[in-house]
Amino acid sequence: MHHYSSQQKRRVQEGFSLIELMIAIAIGLFLAAGLTAIFVNNSQSRAETERNNRQLENGRYAMSLLTEDLRLAGFFGEFDPTVLTGPTAVPDPCATSVADLKGAMPLHIQGYDDEAGFAVPSCLSDVRSGTDIVVIRRASTCVAGSADCEAVIEGTPYFQASRCSDTNELASGDVTKFYALDTATSNLNRKKRDCTTKADLRRYRTHIYYIANNTDGSDGVPALKRAELGPDGFNIVPLVEGIENFQLEYGLDTDGNGAPDLYTTQPESGCTGADCVTNWKNVVTVRFSLLARNTEGSPGYSDEKTYVLGVKQDGTAKSVGPFRDNFKRHAYQGLVKLANPAGRRE
Repeated sequence: MHHYSSQQKRRVQEGFSLIELMIAIAIGLFLAAGLTAIFVNNSQSRAETERNNRQLENGRYAMSLLTEDLRLAGFFGEFDPTVLTGPTAVPDPCATSVADLKGAMPLHIQGYDDEAGFAVPSCLSDVRSGTDIVVIRRASTCVAGSADCEAVIEGTPYFQASRCSDTNELASGDVTKFYALDTATSNLNRKKRDCTTKADLRRYRTHIYYIANNTDGSDGVPALKRAELGPDGFNIVPLVEGIENFQLEYGLDTDGNGAPDLYTTQPESGCTGADCVTNWKNVVTVRFSLLARNTEGSPGYSDEKTYVLGVKQDGTAKSVGPFRDNFKRHAYQGLVKLANPAGRRE
């Protein structure tokens, strides 16, 4: 059996000294500070990664939306709109009467270049200065009332292409009887090939794409928006937030082979009346550029970059920036063949 002296017992029962406690606390605080700094840095890095990923997704989505709609420009089912006589002047894209819609049908595309100092179409609002606008006209690819398409909405413009070869329709020699375009379903009476069955109804679409200063209200977040023709006129639909610039170049086919012979940002430059209409009818490809920015700023960052968004009318680079703010940006470019007007020429 071991025997401990009182001094040994006291030594066994002694705790940390004040100095040892202070050292331990200091080490603990140092470790906590380090862990906090790591956590904060990781959180900031994760937030920055999320901002950048969201910007990339928004830019790609905007590119996809525009590409798909441009490819369908001038689609009217089985009807060939080249048989129509074009208007004597470039139409108002915001006009909604049936007569105005029919008159504008031959122009599958129409645009406004920011350099041209145009008057903003009346059906648009909050348009961002220094950006372009494009109008796309076409029929829906789905048949109204089918399983994959919305039901018929009375008062909405619908289009029918005749397939009936009798003297009341295709055999009449009157191109206005080759199709029907109306907001009243009672006037949509074109027939299929059997000359008995009612021809398919396709919603007639006029889409006007533009950049707005705000996504919602006055939030200060720019956005790609679209004015859509519906039963009550045009309705503004926010599509993609963070898109702050949009520039276009149009490829014109001047020899009728379906391929572009020249590119211009202003098909209406140097022309008047019907000549400008012809220029728009000759557009078979579109180049477009988008500038997407983060919806939230990055602390400590300053955007000193210059972004090239296509060219100006004189052929020089269309550059924007540096913005010297804390928003990160990315530029996107696309080239789209307008399959319907180009295909009819090939």
